[in-house]
Amino acid sequence: MMSAMLVICSAQAQAQSPSFDSFAVPTGSAPHDVAPAPDGNVWFTAQARGAVGRLDPRSGKIDLIPLGDGAAPHGVIVGPDHAAWITDGGQNALVRVDAKTLAVTRFALPKDRSGTNLNTAVFDKRGHLWFTGQSGIYGELDPATARMRVFDAPRGPGPYGICVTPDGSLYFASLAGSYLGRIDSASGAVQVIEPPTPDQGARRVWSDSKGRVWVSEWNAGKVGMFDTATHQWREWRLPGQAPHPYAIFVDDRDIVWLSDWGANALVRFDPRADRFDVFALPRPHSNVRQMMGRLGEVWLSESGTDHLLRYRPRAPDVGNQ
Repeated sequence: MMSAMLVICSAQAQAQSPSFDSFAVPTGSAPHDVAPAPDGNVWFTAQARGAVGRLDPRSGKIDLIPLGDGAAPHGVIVGPDHAAWITDGGQNALVRVDAKTLAVTRFALPKDRSGTNLNTAVFDKRGHLWFTGQSGIYGELDPATARMRVFDAPRGPGPYGICVTPDGSLYFASLAGSYLGRIDSASGAVQVIEPPTPDQGARRVWSDSKGRVWVSEWNAGKVGMFDTATHQWREWRLPGQAPHPYAIFVDDRDIVWLSDWGANALVRFDPRADRFDVFALPRPHSNVRQMMGRLGEVWLSESGTDHLLRYRPRAPDVGNQ
């Protein structure tokens, strides 16, 4: 296991006036994850309806694509082929939805890997899809050949968020295991990396442009950063009395965004200034489980209110500081 070095830093919190665009999705969708696409559309998993949705924010038009009997989609990302790729825990399968035809293709997990509770996926530099399952697995799919490998995770249940760094390295967070794992893409072996805070509940992960891995620490109420070059950790506690950071996203300027269930807020963290800004969400009990973005936009899925949110940072938020 890799040793950890903790650097303690102070941070300031400042409330800001929110500026959100809201998009209602079909009632009962419970949108779990969201993924803005380069073509301007936005994909989301309508978990409670067993479907994936596609929103055109310019017109408000929504396409809802059923994924089949028993579907319970969790994560969605946009692949290098511009298709939507979904982790479907209900069907225990990875699912591709073509962006042009909306055709659905399933890649079922092996029969001896039932009930994996598929969670999140990411593409590596070779175009292979890596994925996690909370029951205690992670794996790889080669879409070109449909070849799949599935591995047992250290400490059993817990694999949740997963990300790839600019140099192609793969990392995942284990919520139940409270660790960061680095995957060797050739062998599939995992190196366990211990965050400084025990039982912190590492939930989601995202890489910045320097290859540093940012972690939302659900139990600890902190955001953690593992520097892959120095193998050192830093952690910051979010503002408020009882923060619970869930989703995490790092934008093109290396600003870190989190959803805080404790404050029902979007939280912006600038690592260069050690500064937090808190933006109250427009509806109570939003339950934002995932965020992603594209240039000038941060997208959130309100699983508790059947809405998607777009936040457009003002010039001071995205300018050089």
